[in-house]
Amino acid sequence: MSAAIRVAGLFGLMLFSGLSQAAYQVNLDPGVTSFSQGAYDIHMLVMWICVVIGVIVFGAMIYSIIVHRKSKGAVAATFDDNTTIEILWTVIPFIILIAMAIPATKVLLEMEDTSNSDMSIKVTGYQWKWHYDYLGEDIGFFSNISTPEAASLATNANVVKDDVYLLDVDNRLVIPVNKKVRLLFTANDVIHSWWVPAFGLKKDAIPGYINEGWINVPTPGVYRGKCAELCGQNHGFMPIVVEVKSEEDYASWVSSQKAVAAEATASASKTWTKDDLMSHGEKVYATACAACHQANGEGLPGVFPAIKGGAVSTGDVAKHIDVVLNGVSGTAMQAFGAQMNDADIAALVTYERNAWGNDTGDVVQPSDIKAAR
Repeated sequence: MSAAIRVAGLFGLMLFSGLSQAAYQVNLDPGVTSFSQGAYDIHMLVMWICVVIGVIVFGAMIYSIIVHRKSKGAVAATFDDNTTIEILWTVIPFIILIAMAIPATKVLLEMEDTSNSDMSIKVTGYQWKWHYDYLGEDIGFFSNISTPEAASLATNANVVKDDVYLLDVDNRLVIPVNKKVRLLFTANDVIHSWWVPAFGLKKDAIPGYINEGWINVPTPGVYRGKCAELCGQNHGFMPIVVEVKSEEDYASWVSSQKAVAAEATASASKTWTKDDLMSHGEKVYATACAACHQANGEGLPGVFPAIKGGAVSTGDVAKHIDVVLNGVSGTAMQAFGAQMNDADIAALVTYERNAWGNDTGDVVQPSDIKAAR
């Protein structure tokens, strides 16, 4: 194949790929919060200032090149300085910079002003999920990607690649419309970053440190974002979904969440059947464990140990419970004791000890987990 044909083919592929994009844009989206809209307005202001400057500068250059070219007999000027012009090209850029700095400073100060907030939510980053605590409301939950199997090499091919592929979660962060919500950001393990473009808000979540931010969304709807800090193997699998509800719908959601919390408390004190534990444990495993240990329990050799036929999952049950509760120091196995309630861990351990042919017959109850804590 000749070089010309290869080059033509390359340009053809580039053209086809460009035309095949369903949504293509070169500008920012207008914001939905006051300071994200402010940032958009500043961006547009600066862009048009640059456009005007570019037109003037390049227009003068092109005019000079064409009109004062040597072929037309133009003779170069002999002056070497002009005080008036030097003052002008110093003062005018200074005025332009001040004109851009004033609104930018105003927006930056507004972004950092978390005073007079109506409610506060603590956002904690985990590998690889988010935890939300509604301070003063006794509401807290983890937000996991709604298709955990997408992170598994064994099952990702079977996941539906729709418009919200890798962008939806099982539990959304829900806030009321037209309320100033203060967000407190931290992390449990490594540095994460909470980013929702529509809000113009991106804050690092750092272990042992608290960052602050706030949002006030005037329009109900669903807004999506992602972790924006490379935080490990499944960094691409910890999306953010914020649902903004009317005040009436938000009040109803708060009531439902408190009912869910009461049900979870009750479930931790009852005796479960093995079938119920296995059914619930399969869901917990898919959400919390499958990304590393794979949906089939076979793990990744040399990286994540297998649960299927594994020494821990078929050995001493007390050791198994300890590993899930407290993790394994010096490895990627994190502690789930603070992330799951007693019923979830009991179901998970029971499932792992009886799935994929392990068949230990062990049934772990929430009371066993409570005693082991």
